Amino acid sequence: MNKTLNVVSISSEVAPYSKSGGLADVSRSLPKAIKRLGHNVIVITPLYGGIIDTTTHNLKLLKKDTKVKIDKENIVVVSFWKDYLMDDLPIYFIENKKYFSKRKVLYGSKHENVRFLIFDLACLELIRFLDFKPDIIHCHDWQTGLIPHFIKKYKKYKELQNAKTVFTIHNLVFQLGQNWWEIPLANKDHGKRPIPLITDPDIENINFAKRAIMSADVVNTVSEQYKEEIMTKHFGQNLHMILRNRQDRLFGIINGIDYKAYNPTRDPGLIAKYSYNKIHRKKLNKEFLQKKLGFKIDATIPLITMTSRVTYQKGFELFCNTLEHLVRQNAQYVIMGDGDKGYIKKIQKYHKKYPHKIIWLPFKQKDETKMYAGSDFFLLPSHHEPCGINQLIAMRYGCVPIVREVGGLNDTVENYNAVTDTGTGFTFNGFNEFSLFGAIIRSLETFKYKYIWRSIMVKAMKQSSSWTIPAKKYITLYYKVINR
Repeated sequence: MNKTLNVVSISSEVAPYSKSGGLADVSRSLPKAIKRLGHNVIVITPLYGGIIDTTTHNLKLLKKDTKVKIDKENIVVVSFWKDYLMDDLPIYFIENKKYFSKRKVLYGSKHENVRFLIFDLACLELIRFLDFKPDIIHCHDWQTGLIPHFIKKYKKYKELQNAKTVFTIHNLVFQLGQNWWEIPLANKDHGKRPIPLITDPDIENINFAKRAIMSADVVNTVSEQYKEEIMTKHFGQNLHMILRNRQDRLFGIINGIDYKAYNPTRDPGLIAKYSYNKIHRKKLNKEFLQKKLGFKIDATIPLITMTSRVTYQKGFELFCNTLEHLVRQNAQYVIMGDGDKGYIKKIQKYHKKYPHKIIWLPFKQKDETKMYAGSDFFLLPSHHEPCGINQLIAMRYGCVPIVREVGGLNDTVENYNAVTDTGTGFTFNGFNEFSLFGAIIRSLETFKYKYIWRSIMVKAMKQSSSWTIPAKKYITLYYKVINR
């Protein structure tokens, strides 16, 4: 019989305390799912003083002013705070006002590497302070990437001598605190030289993700297809050869979503609650959304939503280049997201010309599920997509996805087949305007057949995307690395 595991989950953001994207949702929901499977879990994240209010969240100060040795010349003082994600699942916060409390945003400092190097070492000191003795330290994305690198010298401590490291790549584009491709070749980190002092400007060139891939006991990505893609030159972000050389310890596990957090039968933000066997009530949410957006209130007009970051990665280059043709169709478009100002300006330009057909809104998390509940389609034509959380949430709300066959989108959305009446959405392969336009037209034509359309919505809502199965796969992975 396998033993109960001690797991430390470490992430730069954890909802509801801090969030910039899907990483925060995973970092909240996966530890909960692992805890529900009977294992001991703790979570560690930074205390962003400009974002996380200790009073509002009722955080408790655990230990004040702990000295953390960073390198041979520098010591940084941190404090530890505590709260609970759920019963018996503590979350700990690393506080340092100089590095984590001066900004109203999570990222964007010119000293990102220094910030997260300090965070990584502070996490190891916190684990020692707690006397937790982890079997697994699960490191999420580049910000935690030096923990597998540093753990070697911490093996001398009894609390960490048996700890194995799992490094999860949520998006390989992000490898350190700046764009990896903008670093001059002479300054690139090859992963083997000593890490510079935090006072040395060269510290900002250290590649956290590369060192994690080289040092972690196991590396995984957030979908099966993305695992295969990142071992190719096209998707590998210049790390494909290292990943290929370590493919014996590279795995893919698709993300899930928290069914308690995303539930159209109980969601307090919806005008009308509904389920797949009361799907007719979804139209009340659509009427509300159309009225709120200033669109014509008409159930026969398809409403398409995009709720992702407005970036090239998410396919906004294709979308904006296709807009001239899309606005001529009998459809409405709502885009809710922040990001590239050039794309946003182009969308706003079309809004002025077609105010009853297209609109852009800044992202508001409290309105996200309103968009899915009120829309017929969710559009995400990504250039690359490690997993994607939005399409899973959209399907939970009966909002049928139109996505590109890449990464986790390909793993989670089955293309609709009119002959066999199977599929949960509409997919396309080529990263070009013609392929995107074709997929949208195909979906709009299918929408006209109400019986077929209802069948697709129901299949999407009934698809299992909870964290139960992925969490069990992570537990299997943990045992595999322990027994290796």
